[in-house]
Amino acid sequence: MTVHMMQPCHVQDLAALQKSVFPTLAAADHIRAEQYLRHLGVFPEGQFVLIAADQVIGSTTTMRTTFNFDKPSHRFRDSFDGGWLTRHEPAGDWLYGLDMSIHPDWRGRGGARLLYRARQQLVRDLRLRGQLTVGMPSGYGALRDQLSGEAYYQQWLEGLRTDPTLTAQQRVGFRPLALIPDYLDDPVCGNFGVLLRLDADQDI
Repeated sequence: MTVHMMQPCHVQDLAALQKSVFPTLAAADHIRAEQYLRHLGVFPEGQFVLIAADQVIGSTTTMRTTFNFDKPSHRFRDSFDGGWLTRHEPAGDWLYGLDMSIHPDWRGRGGARLLYRARQQLVRDLRLRGQLTVGMPSGYGALRDQLSGEAYYQQWLEGLRTDPTLTAQQRVGFRPLALIPDYLDDPVCGNFGVLLRLDADQDI
């Protein structure tokens, strides 16, 4: 697996990858080929793909932002402007990771870590404060009839349970800042997201 800068020739494969990676996500939140092309026009250095066996097996979409930590709640569609990346701030001091996609057949092999590492190198090259992202508590959906999202998050914080997505991001070095309700429309996470932070001096 190797990380490359995204190119126009990748966008059709990336759009197809979205459906494999996020099968339960609302269709309106899937990134389309024409939107990937827009990302390349807005912030080309922040878009990466993961290649293996001459195929696109992963990607990450980022933008620069100035984040208000006093008001962490926001929606994916709003931060992403419906997929068009027009909220990118060229002078923003944080790299916001909007998307991390790994094909299901390639999960658990370190591909996400490679993409996070590429993002961290970009943070340092641009002299930003670090990375922000919103992780999906993907283990919560199966338990949503048994406990609240707040209770699930608190149990995860206390180390009483692991989460397929959040725990993996924690192992990379991200630390949780806040639970965000109604972040996106996906039953896998009960529509919740968790704001995560990785400072620039953190090695991956």
